[in-house]
Amino acid sequence: MRYLITGANGQLGRELHELLEAQNLEFSAYDSKMLDITNRQAVFEAVQAQAPDVIFDAAAYTKVDAAEDEGKARNWAVNVDGTTNIAQAAAAFGATLVYVSTDYVFDGQKETAYLETDSVDPQNEYGKAKLAGEKAVLASHAKAYVVRTSWVYGEYGHNFVYTMQKLAETHPKLTVVNDQIGRPTWTKSLAEFMQHLVDSDQEPGIYNFSNDGTASWYRFAQEILKNSSVAIEPVTSEQFPQKAYRPRHSILDLDKAKATGFKIPTWQEALKMSGMIDK
Repeated sequence: MRYLITGANGQLGRELHELLEAQNLEFSAYDSKMLDITNRQAVFEAVQAQAPDVIFDAAAYTKVDAAEDEGKARNWAVNVDGTTNIAQAAAAFGATLVYVSTDYVFDGQKETAYLETDSVDPQNEYGKAKLAGEKAVLASHAKAYVVRTSWVYGEYGHNFVYTMQKLAETHPKLTVVNDQIGRPTWTKSLAEFMQHLVDSDQEPGIYNFSNDGTASWYRFAQEILKNSSVAIEPVTSEQFPQKAYRPRHSILDLDKAKATGFKIPTWQEALKMSGMIDK
């Protein structure tokens, strides 16, 4: 089995790199400097040259607030046009594709967990582009898995865990939003699930995945900084305005992921296993 990773320098891409390398599996890894996924010819040439059995598409434009204005064109180019190129190349050369999407495809108004089959209604530009990317993947006729995830963090790159830790170094008190509820996701858990879908030959289609259990950003911050003396104060979304709308209730239902036989750690277990809060 030969793999190809896009977005190899991002926090998920680097996790996938580590996962495959630890198993001595054959793979090629492309970051945005090595492969511009918005360049259709370059994508097709890379996929043809590497002849992967599996493509892990971790390339994405993730600047959610910037996507509302100055980054709008780039958001669409990477998350829609780039994804379309990868999906069509996967179909053309017979590769299985695993594409990573987001809970932002939902409006966040549902009181219970979102099923894969629930109606989508993205409320920000990032979510709209990722949904268009999903549709491109599913329309490509490639054997493809769309994995919707949320609140991603990991050892590599910028994320909420590192942000909280850095702020705690210089601030005696932090304010964190307490009315947005979701599921944190450790990149290693996500990477392992992506490989599991392929290795266990699951039915192609859409899967939700995050670590188990739910939290607000405030509760997540409490766990991150539980060994710190910093005070954490809960605030509302209105008290912490952001350019792009964030879903208030974006819990992803995990029953379909669990039915594949993959053991999903709780977000507290995953955070501890990551080693990030002990550094």
